[in-house]
Amino acid sequence: MTSLSGTGEPAVARVSTLELFLDLVFVFTVTQLTSLIVEAKEPGDYLRAALVFATIWWIYSGYAWLTSNVGTEPTRRRLLMFAGMAGFLVMALAIPTVFGAGGVAYGLGLLTVTLVHAGLFTHAGNSSARAILGIAPFNLVSAGLVLAAGFVTPPWDWPLWGLAVLVVVSSSLFGRERGFALSPAHFVERHGLVVIVALGESVVAIGVGARGLPLSPGVILSAVLGLALAAGLWWTYFDRDDRRAEHRIGALNGPARARAALNAFGYGHFLMLGGVVVLAAGIKGVVAHPGGHASLADAGNLGGGLALYLLGDVLYRRLLGIGPGGLRLVAAVLAGLGVPLGLAAGGLVQLAACVGLLVGLLLVEARTRPAEDEDGAGPLGASASSSRA
Repeated sequence: MTSLSGTGEPAVARVSTLELFLDLVFVFTVTQLTSLIVEAKEPGDYLRAALVFATIWWIYSGYAWLTSNVGTEPTRRRLLMFAGMAGFLVMALAIPTVFGAGGVAYGLGLLTVTLVHAGLFTHAGNSSARAILGIAPFNLVSAGLVLAAGFVTPPWDWPLWGLAVLVVVSSSLFGRERGFALSPAHFVERHGLVVIVALGESVVAIGVGARGLPLSPGVILSAVLGLALAAGLWWTYFDRDDRRAEHRIGALNGPARARAALNAFGYGHFLMLGGVVVLAAGIKGVVAHPGGHASLADAGNLGGGLALYLLGDVLYRRLLGIGPGGLRLVAAVLAGLGVPLGLAAGGLVQLAACVGLLVGLLLVEARTRPAEDEDGAGPLGASASSSRA
């Protein structure tokens, strides 16, 4: 449950089961986004997918801010959360045809989710109840533009989608997040669970890719390597970095905390999660066709997805100051350079190389990591503890 401390800030609380229920809808959303990437034929298709994901991630991450401030125990709030889930579900269902017949449905779902978000935020018993009044107009205008795009014939819907994303991003340029409070423990855990959901899509992609195929050695090997790659991504995020992030956010106060949370968990995670979605599409292609040369789309999704995830991870770490990013930046470049390997030697070889790259990265980092305390927090943990004391 979520309560307020004596200072008016949210007390430390853990994620509720209702939020986990909301994540079930997000699972389907990620699956739909992956299908959009699988069907991409040209750069414009990837740009469309990025615009869709940007509108989804902005408001979905907004619910992490919401539930870090507003408890979901009262029946009325639970019902409103379910209404928000329905909006997210409609958005997910409309994703395959969002730039066609499903555009209006997607826009109506987004508008519903946005209205529920703003309405629930007014129940916050702290500064967040006032802060939402500064950002809700941006969110509503953005949702209205997406809805309007559903009534416009392509390609004239593109400018409306681009403007919708620009509107919500501009709200952060005006510092609209400064008045928001959040619970560090809840906020970090909430985003960690979203990362788990995205990684789960990589596992689902293995199953989808192998569907209807005999369990040949190539299929089994590609499936195991796909799982190993997802496990490597898990290791990069959850081996100390999540705890470091909680300590770092806890050590900050007021506008500085809100700004760090927005940049690291908003923009950093947008790249990370987008990378996982693209990577899942690449894994699906390799499992479905483990032999022979990889297609340009599959090789690009595999190498480009891993590179995008690592770039987002570097940004996330840098913005929070929770660890060096030089080695991960090098790994991102190497992942991108691995695309020709898939084209020449096959997707299975490229997938194995990606796994080897992550394993090598983690081993080198483990050897060069400074001495830390038992929970991996180091000096950040001490500073965060003292700030809360």
